[in-house]
Amino acid sequence: MKLSRTFVSTALTLAFLGNAVGAPVAVAPPAAAVPAFNLDSDVNLALKTFDVPGMAIAIVKDGKVVVAKGYGVRKLGDPAPVDGKTLFEVASNSKAFTAAALAMLVDEGKLAWDDPVTKHLPGFQMFDSYVTGEMTVRDLLTHRSGLGLGAGDLLWWPSTDFSTDEIIARLRHIKPTTSFRSSYAYDNLLYIVAGKIIAEKSGKPWGQAIHERILAPLGMNGTKTSVAEMLASDDYSAPHSKINDKISVVKPIPVPNAVGAVGINTSAEDIARWMTVLLNQGKMDNGEQLFSAKQSAELWSEQTPIRIREPKPALAATKPNFSAYGLGFQLRDYKGRKLAMHGGALVGFYSTVLMVPEEKLGIAILTNAENSPAMASLYWRILDQYLNVPPSDWIKLYADQQEAMHKAELERQGKEVSARAAKSSPSLPLASYDGEYEDAWYGKVTIQAEGKKRIMRFTRTPDLTGELEHFQHDTFIVRWKERSFNADAYVTFALNPDGSIERMKMAPISTETDFSYDFKDLTFTPVKAKTP
Repeated sequence: MKLSRTFVSTALTLAFLGNAVGAPVAVAPPAAAVPAFNLDSDVNLALKTFDVPGMAIAIVKDGKVVVAKGYGVRKLGDPAPVDGKTLFEVASNSKAFTAAALAMLVDEGKLAWDDPVTKHLPGFQMFDSYVTGEMTVRDLLTHRSGLGLGAGDLLWWPSTDFSTDEIIARLRHIKPTTSFRSSYAYDNLLYIVAGKIIAEKSGKPWGQAIHERILAPLGMNGTKTSVAEMLASDDYSAPHSKINDKISVVKPIPVPNAVGAVGINTSAEDIARWMTVLLNQGKMDNGEQLFSAKQSAELWSEQTPIRIREPKPALAATKPNFSAYGLGFQLRDYKGRKLAMHGGALVGFYSTVLMVPEEKLGIAILTNAENSPAMASLYWRILDQYLNVPPSDWIKLYADQQEAMHKAELERQGKEVSARAAKSSPSLPLASYDGEYEDAWYGKVTIQAEGKKRIMRFTRTPDLTGELEHFQHDTFIVRWKERSFNADAYVTFALNPDGSIERMKMAPISTETDFSYDFKDLTFTPVKAKTP
């Protein structure tokens, strides 16, 4: 989950003015010297610059662990330091574990990548019957199903009481936004389906299967496959989010129904072991194959092209020549080398795992705050160092970019507020908006008066409870009680000719809201009272 706030990294280029004979020379201001690379200094500067309490770094090179250590603190207000064993939620970096577990089943002949999903999950069903029949195990991992970006994520995020089986069953109600296999759009729900296949074929829950088949053989003994397991350990990091632009400790958000997509909680020392086996084509230290070299190549083979977007000018030099998604990994190039990488994000945690197969180089950055530039600035610094290319002051470049983008977003929101019809009133008495509303795939929400307030509740998501305030006409804003979500949304009602409510739609207020709050995909209609 959660790639929407990730910056595309690129490098600063300098323009020089030429001069004609006898003409005055136009002299560019001297460029600031790029600080020399020093991992400890760079990480500590990034922590301070981007307001991140703690971070763990792992670097492996040529089969050896070069770095596996922590920086900063596990929790604001507590001096306990992050170390190499401190656990972090790594969210969507879990997808690689699901892909590898499927690769092992392929090696064993228990399934094939191009098997129909219905061969292994007979009850599986998408919105379109053709897609249902054609969807393969490979398709589950490649983000080309036709579902929109983050479609259906509100079934598991934030914590819901849907079971994994209920989430999979509700896929049949989510309408596609493109045709099957026509384009890339990141999703989480189909990795939940993939996790279910692993559980079915192994006869054990996904977490137990991953423990026994991957974590134990690799000696990843500290890694946990649920937030509950992590919280029961002795050395774990607390999540932190910005609330009103101030970094704060927030509560963990367990998502046990989505483990196939986001279930891994690991440390620098353990993720180093994981990168080592990936870079060694599945071969473990004892010489045995966790998965075959053939399947290793499959994981890092381009499956779905990803559109390359033009980055901001200040970050232009790392624009890739190709970008694609493999099986559990994003693939692109940098300085002539292929990268296999992935990001992960859940409330309070961001992570990146990046490997350069040609160089036998792996870099993992785990953080206890929601800040993509903190990670990107560091992994480009580390990459430049190991690839022996001229360095850039990535920390400053990303800090400037982040500040500019956040300022622009606040200005955009300010203009929306200024342009609204502030003196307008709702079309109906406020009590007329109360009641139950239902969406085909999510289910029900309620709006009801509590004292002088009107409260919206997502019935299957306890933390999605917030107060409605009037914005303009028949549009309100819901401000969630859990402020760490940073996901307040517009709530707009459409009326029938007789003045009754036809439907209710939602949309995030901020472009910085994570895409997994997929409010825009919901269409609520009033639930009519049953006739006695």
